[in-house]
Amino acid sequence: MDLNCLKDCVVLYVEDEDSVQNQTKMILDDFVKEVRVARDGEEGLQMALEGDIDIIVTDIMMPNKNGIDMLKELKKTEHKDIPAIITTAFTETEYLMEAIKLKVDGFITKPINIKDLINSIYVVMLPKVQEEELKGCSYMVDALSVLVGGKKIEILKYVINNLDKEHIFYGSYQDIMDNIGVSKPTVVHMFKQLIQAGILEKIKNKVYRFKNIKFIKEEV
Repeated sequence: MDLNCLKDCVVLYVEDEDSVQNQTKMILDDFVKEVRVARDGEEGLQMALEGDIDIIVTDIMMPNKNGIDMLKELKKTEHKDIPAIITTAFTETEYLMEAIKLKVDGFITKPINIKDLINSIYVVMLPKVQEEELKGCSYMVDALSVLVGGKKIEILKYVINNLDKEHIFYGSYQDIMDNIGVSKPTVVHMFKQLIQAGILEKIKNKVYRFKNIKFIKEEV
C-alpha cells in the first residue's frame, strides 16, 4: 500500500469532541495534504459546499445538524459525489441504516483506530487517484502525438488503455500487431524504448508494469 498517493488529498473532518478532533487531525496531517475541521453538520455542510474537498470523515451525533442529515443535504447539491466515511458508535443503529441507504463509502467504529481510518481513506481514494494518474498519461500521449505521431503513439495509447488497476499491462506483441496493424519489429523497438526510458518495467513474459505515472503527469 503506497500511502503517498494521499499527499494531494483534502479531508473534511467533522467532529464535535475537541479531544478526538485534535488528536485525529494531528495524525491525519502526516498523511494528507490538508485536514479541514468542522464542529457540527451545519458547519461541515457549508465547508463542503465551498468546494475543493476530496473526502469527508464525519461523526454522526453532533449538535445543530447530525452527520447523516449533513450528507443527505449534500447529496442534493452539485457536490453530491464527494465520498464519505462515517465514524460511529455501536449504539447508533438507526442512523447506520440511513447511512447505508445513502451509500456511504466506509464506517469506522469509535473510539477511532487511526490505522483503520487511514486504510479506509486509502481504499476510498485509490480509484480517483488512479483515474487522475491515467488522465495524466493521456495528456502525455496527446502532447507526444502532436510532435511525433505515427504508429508508436498508437502502441503507447493501446498500452495505457489496457492497464489494470495495478498499472499492469497483460498482452503479447501479437495482440498489439492485430489491433493496430503494425509490424513486430516496430512493436519490439517501441517496448525496448519504453523500458529504457523507465516508463515500462518487464515483470515476466507478456506482463509489464507502467511506471512513473505521477512523474509523467507532472511533467506534462
